[in-house]
Amino acid sequence: MSANLAKLEAHLATRSYVEGYTPSQADVAVFKAIASAPSASANPNVARWYTHIQSYTAEFESLPGSSQAGEAFLGGAAPAAAAAKEEEDDDEVDLFGSDDEEDAEAERVKAERVAAYTAKKAAKPKTVAKSVVTFEVKPWDDETDMAKLEEAVRGIEMEGLVWGGSKLVPIGYGIRKLQITIVVEDELVSLEDLQDKVAELEEYVQSSDIAAMQKL
Repeated sequence: MSANLAKLEAHLATRSYVEGYTPSQADVAVFKAIASAPSASANPNVARWYTHIQSYTAEFESLPGSSQAGEAFLGGAAPAAAAAKEEEDDDEVDLFGSDDEEDAEAERVKAERVAAYTAKKAAKPKTVAKSVVTFEVKPWDDETDMAKLEEAVRGIEMEGLVWGGSKLVPIGYGIRKLQITIVVEDELVSLEDLQDKVAELEEYVQSSDIAAMQKL
């Protein structure tokens, strides 16, 4: 079964992998469904992902996870088209019916349908756009107290920012960087502003970086 490159291209526009934050069996399943390297001009995100996953070819059997998530990107575009049609049908309401008589009864029916349509649209909950970000902070040297560095970083408070799990990742010469997961509300949190606040912790911090970002 071939891969749905259009759907995969849209998915990878905000993600590094088919599922999660590391290569998995879902990536393997979709990779094997692509007969040859995708065109970088037609599908730049798929081409980037394809080249990256190809480097794991020797490790395919040992990669974690299930291939189930990858099945959503196999086959033609019909399921996506059907879903779009269903959503379109859900949002469309016949405001004026098919009755050509312009009498008082017809006007009353029109008004009722307009009111029902307006109420339906107003009742739909507004989606709050959020992103999961892998945030990295590098210390000055191997003598930096990483516990105090992390404490200082987590002490930064911004509306729409939630600090998650963290770990220390070796980067050489005995130095370790702090890698921490955060969830941000896109409309409230500027990652650039967050990095500026982290940079103010100059006693501990040499630099910070956005290692990965994925829309929720």
